[in-house]
Amino acid sequence: MTIVPITSPDLAAAEVSFFSALCSDDYQYLGVPDGTLRSSWAHCSEIVTRSEQNGFRNILCPSSYQVGQDTLSFVAGCAPITENINLLAAVRCGEMQPIMLARTIATLDHMLAGRLTINIISSDFPGQKEESSYRYQRSREVVEILKQAWTQDEINYQGEVYQFENVPTDPARPYQQNGGPLLYFGGYSPDAVELCAQHCDVYLMWPETREDLAARMKTVNERAEQYDRTLDYGLRVHMIVRDTEAEAREYAEMLVSQLDDDTGIQIRERALDSTSLGVARQARNRELADMEGFIERHLWTGVGRARSGCGAALVGSADQILSEIEAYQKMGMRSFIFSGYPHLDECDYIGKLVLPYLATCSLPEAYGRVPASPPATPLAIGARR
Repeated sequence: MTIVPITSPDLAAAEVSFFSALCSDDYQYLGVPDGTLRSSWAHCSEIVTRSEQNGFRNILCPSSYQVGQDTLSFVAGCAPITENINLLAAVRCGEMQPIMLARTIATLDHMLAGRLTINIISSDFPGQKEESSYRYQRSREVVEILKQAWTQDEINYQGEVYQFENVPTDPARPYQQNGGPLLYFGGYSPDAVELCAQHCDVYLMWPETREDLAARMKTVNERAEQYDRTLDYGLRVHMIVRDTEAEAREYAEMLVSQLDDDTGIQIRERALDSTSLGVARQARNRELADMEGFIERHLWTGVGRARSGCGAALVGSADQILSEIEAYQKMGMRSFIFSGYPHLDECDYIGKLVLPYLATCSLPEAYGRVPASPPATPLAIGARR
């Protein structure tokens, strides 16, 4: 398959984000609980402020019903302790009445002066099991109502799940102009692709082979073209970067050295998305990997043994990781969400070994949602150690 760029051609810089482990997903050794790394406000907010200090432009704040911090409350708390970094808040559609959600998001956007981005999630709720088609229909209606609230004077909506007439939108107008906060979305089913193609801005993928990623981007792009839209594409992936490849691989082995397989299964199955198509594809990666867990030379699937969702890590030296990112950019990606274990340590490694050599951007600024700030200038764009 020929891999060609299919994203917006007018910006070479990448949005490089980190991950705040709100859902008790931080370890020194995968699968071994560590009280100092538990999902607390103190620990997770330190990940946010450290990420800003290290030059990340956005940070994913995930959501879980099983464990961890409340996402929107956490994001609100981060507003006064940050200045430049955007916050990517995960929102489960249907959890909150959509007009109330529109008002909550608008309030957060004003608190953050336009530094809010939204990760749209379609999932079951605890104790419930809905058909995939219904969940995505509910999400579609939530997104359409949000867009009315953010761009029109009144909400008038007649859907299968929600119906509203003549609801004023003044309290729900966000800080960001031209459509409100950017919407990030990930999903593999046809209903998911349709929703993203029609309404969202950034399509997020979990790590797979480059050939599989290129095929996925092609599928989504073809659907978006039906709505006369062009999306941006992003990769959510873990990272282990060190001065040498040998050091990085040695650390990967250490990370899983105390992992019990039964514990790993329990961790994976506690997630509400554990049976989704995307999670199944991550499991398939592990089945296809070599004896050391690598599906490509620098793409290691060992993380997925103790984690639902994103289940692979880029592993290598700084030069190798930079080359991998460059290859993904040539495919058409310009949004990356990295993480690592423990998160504070890997945040520092990435901040030292990778970020100084990348041109980065804020996508809300690139989309014209907020005024552009002075660009961050890397030490040497494209340079190698």
